[in-house]
Amino acid sequence: MLTITNLTYRIAGRVIFDDASVNIDSGKKVGLIGRNGTGKTTLMSLIAGDLDADSGTISIGNGLRLGRVSQDAPGGDSTLIDFVLAADEERGDLLARAESVDDANQIADIHERLVAIDAGRAPARAARILSGLGFDEAAQKRPLSSYSGGWRMRVALAAALAARPDLLLLDEPTNHLDLEAATWLVGYLNAWRGTLVVVSHDRHLLNAVVDEVVHVSGLGLVRYRGNYDVFERTRAERQEREVRLRDRQEAERKRLAAFVDRFRAQATKARQAQSRVKMLARMQPIPGIIEDASMGLSLPEPDELQAPLVAVEGADVGYGDDPPVLRSLGLRIDPDDRIGLLGANGNGKSTLIKLLAGRLKPRTGSITLARKLGVGYFAQHQVDEFDLTETSIQHIRRLLPNKDETGHRTHLGRFGLSGPRAETQIGNLSGGEKARLLFAVISTARPQLLLLDEPTNHLDVEARAALVEALNAYTGAVMLVSHDSHLLGLVCDRLWLVADGDCKPFDGDLDDYRKWVMESRRGGNGGAKEDRPAEDVATPENVTHTRAGRREARQARAAASALRRHVRDAEKRVEKLAAEKDQLEQRLADPALYEGDPATLGKTRQRHIDLTRDLAAAEAAWLAAESEMEASDADA
Repeated sequence: MLTITNLTYRIAGRVIFDDASVNIDSGKKVGLIGRNGTGKTTLMSLIAGDLDADSGTISIGNGLRLGRVSQDAPGGDSTLIDFVLAADEERGDLLARAESVDDANQIADIHERLVAIDAGRAPARAARILSGLGFDEAAQKRPLSSYSGGWRMRVALAAALAARPDLLLLDEPTNHLDLEAATWLVGYLNAWRGTLVVVSHDRHLLNAVVDEVVHVSGLGLVRYRGNYDVFERTRAERQEREVRLRDRQEAERKRLAAFVDRFRAQATKARQAQSRVKMLARMQPIPGIIEDASMGLSLPEPDELQAPLVAVEGADVGYGDDPPVLRSLGLRIDPDDRIGLLGANGNGKSTLIKLLAGRLKPRTGSITLARKLGVGYFAQHQVDEFDLTETSIQHIRRLLPNKDETGHRTHLGRFGLSGPRAETQIGNLSGGEKARLLFAVISTARPQLLLLDEPTNHLDVEARAALVEALNAYTGAVMLVSHDSHLLGLVCDRLWLVADGDCKPFDGDLDDYRKWVMESRRGGNGGAKEDRPAEDVATPENVTHTRAGRREARQARAAASALRRHVRDAEKRVEKLAAEKDQLEQRLADPALYEGDPATLGKTRQRHIDLTRDLAAAEAAWLAAESEMEASDADA
């Protein structure tokens, strides 16, 4: 389906990919992962043909249709449903030809093809996709121009899905979605039968949808079988083996060097010393594990305050002269609360956050804050409010005038903005680095309450893990809005549902909420089975495929387990022989041995010869087993 061979690509002289190769089979769902800046989006553009490689090839099967979401939000006066239907160019072309041709045979061929692509159900499919992404029937008939950029990007995603390409490229598809739409998208992609390559930092999507992972690292591409959790385990095991192997090689290097230093000047040992010099020269160093510095993030310890931190009674809140978005709110936030806000976009989650942050005033009722309460408010629009010509260190100097230069840099360093990044103009920082700066800014006041509205949009998986760790170590209260259900699940122990102008506790966990959302969406679509795409319908073939997949997975796990045992056994033999050889060489280095019984000296030398041979063979067997397991992991 998709083959990348010896790909090399540079941007302004900087190498992004160097001789990178990978093969993706038809029907696979692949997560393209890697830290920010490693070239994931660049690779998607290379695959789509928007960029040309410096060398190497990217080939897609002949006649296969490629689909992707435009990076620009669509516009115009076309209705949402018409825009999505128009994305299926083959259907549109066939319908146009059916109106214009007169030849009976051509008309028959056209209608046969329309039946083959299930064109008659295209409007129902398009409506269902739009509904899943948050557009009800009335909304689907409105013009694109009446929606904001974020909502229009949802329409672009709907168009890419409705076109049903053979190869679908998605770059961060959940960034413009709320949790409800992201939940629907995961279900849709799970059931979709085409080939998918998706760039995402959404761990739930990567675990629930993909069956392979391609890791962009070290200017290359490495393929792993399994979802993100499997990738993490496999990679960690590989790194651990590399560390052990490198440590063992370094110990051997030191042992050989010590022998050379000790006996180089002795005539009787000159040949042995020279032999070890050659062994040192031939010893190829095992490279260390190269990792970019992960996002440092350490939230300050806030001063304790008495409960409640916030009490809201009978509050209405909204914008301008429009009707209230939320009505008669009655809420309380205590110092140990970890609250996740649920509800579709437009229901008022961000409005509630703004009310609690003091950005909106209640029209009626009251909001009472604890004395000396510090509130840290994170929202994406604040990232856009920075002075882009200023540097991070200049911004922090103004916020912390009582600290010295060391204090300013230490504070930024807690959020991964140390060294040159502190001196970089904010306009030249990546989206993730701007998010780190915003965390650094809101932390200057040591807040007791953090209000976080979609804090992960520009953070990679490792940075999100750092945020989870920081929030769990933070001793203040947290209220979180996020489409990242993995983040919500690890941080929040209470869920509030914002819907129908109110905010109330949700009785259940995130799994319960996902089920509730999917049931609500099915109910909202009338539960009409005929309106569901064929991909969603369970069939005996699907069941058989699932059973076969589980059987193959069990066999793969058994084979991997046998390989790991083989590697452990080979490693133990190397350790045993190396220990005996060390002891023997200590005896050979003792002058008393040469003054004693010649027969004992002869046996010792012979045993050393045998051990050297056996150790070399054991090391070769161990390295071969390691290579076999690594090859298996790379294909796994």
